This record gives sequence, C-alpha cells and structure tokens, in this order.
Amino acid sequence: MYTEVAALLCLGWFFFIFVVCGIGYVQLFRHYRKPPARANVLQKPLDRIPHVTVIRPCKGHEPYLADCLASSFLQDYPQSKLTIQLCVASRSDAAVPAVESVLKRFPNYDARLYVEDEDPALQTADSRDALGPNPKIRNMSRAYREGRGDLVWIIDCNVWVSRGACARMVDTLCGYGPNGSLTMAYKLVHHLPLCIDVHEDYATDRGSRKLLHSMSESHSHHSMDVSSTTKSQHRGFGGRLEELFLSSSHAKMYVAISTVAIAPCIVGKSNMFRRSDLYGLTRGQGLDYFSHNICEDHLIGDLLWKSTIGHQETLSDNLESKGTWRRMGNHGLVKGDLAIQPVAGMGVAGYMARRVRWLRVRKFTVPAATAVEPGTESVVCSLLGAWGLATSSLTRDSAGSTWVWMLCWWLVSMTVWNCVDRTVYLLLHSGVTIEAGDDPDEVPTFARPLAQKWKGRRKWATWFRAWLGREFLAFGIWFWAIWGGVSVTWRERRFWVGLDMKVHEIPDASMQRRKTPNGTAADGKVRVD
Repeated sequence: MYTEVAALLCLGWFFFIFVVCGIGYVQLFRHYRKPPARANVLQKPLDRIPHVTVIRPCKGHEPYLADCLASSFLQDYPQSKLTIQLCVASRSDAAVPAVESVLKRFPNYDARLYVEDEDPALQTADSRDALGPNPKIRNMSRAYREGRGDLVWIIDCNVWVSRGACARMVDTLCGYGPNGSLTMAYKLVHHLPLCIDVHEDYATDRGSRKLLHSMSESHSHHSMDVSSTTKSQHRGFGGRLEELFLSSSHAKMYVAISTVAIAPCIVGKSNMFRRSDLYGLTRGQGLDYFSHNICEDHLIGDLLWKSTIGHQETLSDNLESKGTWRRMGNHGLVKGDLAIQPVAGMGVAGYMARRVRWLRVRKFTVPAATAVEPGTESVVCSLLGAWGLATSSLTRDSAGSTWVWMLCWWLVSMTVWNCVDRTVYLLLHSGVTIEAGDDPDEVPTFARPLAQKWKGRRKWATWFRAWLGREFLAFGIWFWAIWGGVSVTWRERRFWVGLDMKVHEIPDASMQRRKTPNGTAADGKVRVD
C-alpha cells in the first residue's frame, strides 16, 4: 500500500512539474519571438511621463561594463525624465574608470557617480554601524535617498538592456494601455535574466587577454584546489553552465511562476518599483531597511507582494478627468525584454560557489521551495516519474515493471527535457527581441541578433556538454548548499546567514580580502552577482 501511494505521489509530482514547465514554455514562445512594441507611455505629453531614477551599483571589473552602463543612457525615454546614478564603494574601485568614461560620453544627462566612502550620512562610526553589512545596499544608500521622482529602477552594473526596456517597465508598473487607457498596474516589475558567456570574444576584445590570464591564474578562497580547475577556469566553462542554466531550466520556471503569480519570484538584476510604496512600508527607511539582509531583492519583492497597495490614476490624459482608485497587481514580468548579463572567465568553481550562495540564502527565505528544488530538475524529476510509472499498479502492466523499463522511461524523459531546453535556449539566444534603434552599433556584439537564428550561439555538441554538466551538478550543489554550512561569499566578503534571514560579516575573512592586481575577485572570476 505504501509503495503504491509513493508511486502515485511520484507520478503526480512529475506531471505537476510537466504542467509548470509547459506553462513557461508556451509563455516564452508567445512573448519572446519578436521585438516588443514601443511603450504606450511615450504617447503621453512630456509633463505626464513619470520621472525614473536609475540606480546601478558597480563593483570591480566586468566584461563590457561600459556598454552595459551605457544602455541606461540610450533608452527610448525622454532625457529630462531620467536620473542615472552610478554607485561604487570607493574611488579605488576598479569600476571607476569605466564609470567615468561613460559619464564623459553622455555629459548632458542628469547622471553622477556616488561613492559610498564619501556619503555624508556614513562619516561617523555610529552611522556606519547603524547601516547593515549588505555591501550592495551600502553602495546604493545615498543614491536612493537623493533620487528624483517616485519610480526607481535598480539594475546591476553588469546587465545590458534593450533601448525600450525602461519605457515598457513604466507601462507595466503604472498600467498604461494604448490610447491613454489604463490596464493592470503592479507594485514591482522585473525582467527575465539571461546570461551570455563572452569568454572567447572578450579575451580578444579591448586588450582583455591580460585580464583573463590573470583571472585564470588567481587563487580561490573557497577552500577548493584551484590547480585542478585551472583548465576549466581558462576555458570559462562555468560561464557556459551559467548561460545554460538561465536560458533553460530557470527561464521556464521563472516565466511560469510569474504567469500563475502564486508566489513572488524575482531576481535582482533589473527591478522597478515606487519609492513611496517602499518608504511607506519601511517607515521611511527605504533600501536601508534591508541592509542587514543579503537577499534584498527577494525581501523587497516579498514585502511589496504581501502588502495592500493602491494608487489613484486618471482615466485619460485629460488633467481634469476624475481619478479612480485601483488595487495593484503584485509583480509583473515585462514580457519580451531581457536583462542580459555577459560573463567572462567564470570557472566551474565560480559557478558552483554562486549557486551555493544563492541556495544558502534561499533556504531561509523560501525554505519550502528550496527543499523541493531537486525534484524540479530533470535528473531527479525524471527518476521519480520513471519509478512511479514502473511501480504503480495503474501503469506498470503497460509501461513495464523492470529496472530496464524504468531506465528506458528515464531516458525518454531526459530526451524530451533536453529537446525542450534546446529550443528555449535557441529562442532566447536568437536575439529576436533586441531593438537595433537608429544606430545598430549601440547594441554590443554579445547582444546582437544572430544572422541564422535557429543555428544557435553554440554548436549542439558544445551546448549538450554544458547541459549534461549543469543537470548532473544540480543535485550535488543543492546538497552542499543545504547541508554544508551557512556561510556565503559575496562581493569579496564572507558572511554567515542566520535563521532570521539576517547576515553577519565574518571579520577575519573580510580583513584578508585577496585581490589580483587588476581588481578582480580572488576566486578567479569576474563578479557575476
């Protein structure tokens, strides 16, 4: 009896994941097959277009950093309605030269560099201690406080977005429909993240060979033997794993959960929300409220999700028209746009460390989802389905009940999973949603649409090797993240995460930060958080 119940549960779980993946798959092909339409907000008079403050926290060397930062300035959005704030921890940060070059390139924009060490609010010991250890929040604190307007767009420095992304985020956040109509508005909107491994291109671009050579020879501080991973570091195979993960398994689940909207699901790559909402919910603290947590993106989204927020909007562009009070949707995925992150020099150890950090934080913030995560991956989910099929009295007579038949059904499931992931990868990496604009050269090489869209960025054998590595590493990474401790390394500093979801810096590790001469992280990879 118990075996039968277990078999039915396994079959039920398998078909549940099948449905969830199916939802994500259909939605991806519905919304990411062509460039999205120009935003409705741009049809409004200039004085009716909301002001947007763009905050980009910067840290260290990043591939194509200047191109990624410049994408904020090249937005199809009124220049007078944009305030762009680029943030670093100190003047000695390796990102500063790239930031200053971008500011010189766009001198007529309302843009400036913010330096954490020069923040007037952090000049005393008491004020520095009052703000939590989260380095990203500390980096952005002043920029957030001094921003203009109500809409805040926080986008990582290593992310490139298409020229219409900002306006479409405003459309989705505020519920602007065609011809001045109003649609569902949201508390927070976000983009689907996509990673592109540019290791080979970046190694020959802009004198970067020296950078990647130094990264491949640097030592790891994750208690791993880097000598055994030097070859994979040099080839950047970890970047291929990250690229594969975000454009297959993660993309399906991310879009599916955002579609059914039963729980918050955001990645802090590119998010927009209202400053007034966050101030109201945090008693005026804003971003600083989350400075004692390491997963501020999830916690901001979770706080907004669970709160009842409404806004008064006019029904047309007529300033004299009567307003109406609307309940807000929780989170809105801006479909069609991508938050594209180029990575270079990431080894397998770097990829694993990143995934471990992500999971160790999530096991306290969303414990149930993290606990069942292995069951959503292809290897374990297919095993559960194959065992249930070969064990249940309802199916074993027709499906076979031997171990050989179970292996056959597992291989069938893995093959189908592989084909689905391949088509999703080809879709997202085809570049069909990218807007070229008036000057195609504004789009960096890694983001440009492929000439032969369905041939893919990688040959099938190269892609398949990365797919196998990603799928078969998934369970081991999860197991180590859950049971291997509570410490994480982030932005060259080590923290331990408590049950209250707060982080505590480990002083010894932070005092002995080891950097290569060019400012890259000591684990031999370009930062990817």
